[in-house]
Amino acid sequence: MATYFLEKLNTLEIPTCLRVCCGTDGSLTTLLEIMTRKPVIVTTESQYTEKADIVTADLLEIKEGSKVNNRVVTLSIGDTIFVHARSLSPLECMPETIREQLMRADIPIGRIIRSHNLEIRRDMNELEILERASTFNGIPVLSRSYKIIHNNCTFMWINEHFPIDERWNL
Repeated sequence: MATYFLEKLNTLEIPTCLRVCCGTDGSLTTLLEIMTRKPVIVTTESQYTEKADIVTADLLEIKEGSKVNNRVVTLSIGDTIFVHARSLSPLECMPETIREQLMRADIPIGRIIRSHNLEIRRDMNELEILERASTFNGIPVLSRSYKIIHNNCTFMWINEHFPIDERWNL
């Protein structure tokens, strides 16, 4: 994990559980289930395939016009949403069975990766507090983005929003 990412995370005055979840380079879903002792519910808000524009192609290190899965989900425990996430996945880099699971079911990405025994790494990119994000009804959010790398290719880019409030006082 990039040193600057950890250094920046450690300067933020946020609840410890939020710091741990935002700082992990492992399965966020598993961490939430450990912290709350309850199952995480993944709900897909939107999902569609689009052709990569120049910005998306550069971000995912693919050719402009390549097919990309654009997925927005929430991670909830009971009625409480803990994370709002958007992922971009270049379909050409994804094995067919994973593509099918990703596009047809509310399965956490970490579980899909684990079920296929993929060797991956997460490269953290950005970390910032957004004061007026559209997610979580204007509550300030901690936003992080990272890439999941498999076989030296960008397998997925993910941006997650974590509300900064009392729900993290677990």
